[in-house]
Amino acid sequence: MSLNIPNLERNKYLAPFTTYKIGGPADLFVEVHTIDELVNALSAVHREGIPFFLLGCGANILFTDKGFRGLVIRNLANKVMILDNNKIWAESGAIVDDLIEQSKDLGLSGFEHFVDIPSTVGGAMWQNLHFLSPDRKRTVFIEEIVQTTRIFTEEGQFRTVGVDYFQFSYDKSILQRCKDIVLDVTFKLIPKSKEDIQKVMDENLAWRRAKQPLLEEYPSCGSVFKKIEGIGAGRLIDKAGLKGKRIGGAEVSTKHANFIVNMGNAKASDVLRLIELVKKEVKEKLGYVLETEISVIGEL
Repeated sequence: MSLNIPNLERNKYLAPFTTYKIGGPADLFVEVHTIDELVNALSAVHREGIPFFLLGCGANILFTDKGFRGLVIRNLANKVMILDNNKIWAESGAIVDDLIEQSKDLGLSGFEHFVDIPSTVGGAMWQNLHFLSPDRKRTVFIEEIVQTTRIFTEEGQFRTVGVDYFQFSYDKSILQRCKDIVLDVTFKLIPKSKEDIQKVMDENLAWRRAKQPLLEEYPSCGSVFKKIEGIGAGRLIDKAGLKGKRIGGAEVSTKHANFIVNMGNAKASDVLRLIELVKKEVKEKLGYVLETEISVIGEL
């Protein structure tokens, strides 16, 4: 494969760039730091017909042991601007946790619900980033603060679209069904005191740390299976007696059963085998069919 892209690397191992710390090599790899560099890389792969994967924080994905046949573009384009009328503009590689701090300092509310969730702006748009509301009675979605978005289409066109374009739903957006790429997003926030914003952040952090395995201790991709209304995937896995179940270096978390954690030397194959075991056991014992919400990327 030949591409005219500056700073192109070959046979780059992907594990260090993911929250799972798992993954084989990409044939080609490049880090982009500006939107122009991102568009240049996208234009090159479209022109040459080479498969690509756009990588942000590396959460919610599992790279296979054999790696990716094509180009992995790591998006580090992270400029942020404060606009009038309580708006923030951010490039798609900006980190959501950084936006939380910046908006809090300005007394602007909306991002704080997603504290400590590893995601770039582009990743947040791809999956409609979400978390429970402070009262734990509803789910708060990133779509609630999105105003306009600039995208780059597979045909090489720039478009500015509104929130309706994305057809957001739980864990879903149109980005999962097409090859449009988010370049930047303008968010509309709500004025609120810094103290109230910090209170939500503190409560969400405490809730997550009490109920979920800490990423710095137990690398994971986040929740593995899709939510099942009325009971939840984690409860089903727990009820099936699978907490602590281990294959190789992968283990069903003893803290939250919907997390499969890397105990230090897990391979993608360990995780995939454990996923299949969990699905089989839950179906046989409880009659529920679990579906994964993570993306498995690369050659199997």
